[in-house]
Amino acid sequence: LQEVADFIRSKRVLVTGSGGSIGSELARQVAGFGPSELVLLDQAENGLYYVHNELVTQHPNLPLHPVVGNIQDHDGIEALFTRFRPQLVFHAAAHKHVPLLEVNPREAVRNNIVGTRELVDAADRHGVEKFVLISTDKAVNPTSVMGASKRVCEMIGQSRSQSSATRFVAVR
Repeated sequence: LQEVADFIRSKRVLVTGSGGSIGSELARQVAGFGPSELVLLDQAENGLYYVHNELVTQHPNLPLHPVVGNIQDHDGIEALFTRFRPQLVFHAAAHKHVPLLEVNPREAVRNNIVGTRELVDAADRHGVEKFVLISTDKAVNPTSVMGASKRVCEMIGQSRSQSSATRFVAVR
């Protein structure tokens, strides 16, 4: 935990998907490690509203920035990175329900793959120190649309890390 605290302390951190189940818990954990600022990004305003209110109460001195936005929106992501200049990105935004994505594969590609590519491009352009993709065990030899889409996301980060000063990593 000390290494994690040292990694996050005094950094400007962006958590995508911060209104969701994984992203909100990640935002809670990050807030506890003393970032200088925490940007909460989600396209669903309800979850974002609740996690923001919770964190304001628990961490009244932490500058928190709730942003309603879509990771596929190039101009919106560019504006976010320009305004907040995140040093660390934890990317948890994703469609993750396997049965729904089996019948909606276009949305898996648009949100998971196109959105991740948009964030990776922005992180690279803006000199983010580290970009952490929250992946899934379903990306190992994927047998579903969701698993395949998350595997492509991992590959996007791996590919970009070859030519970028940003360190791209994935955790499953």
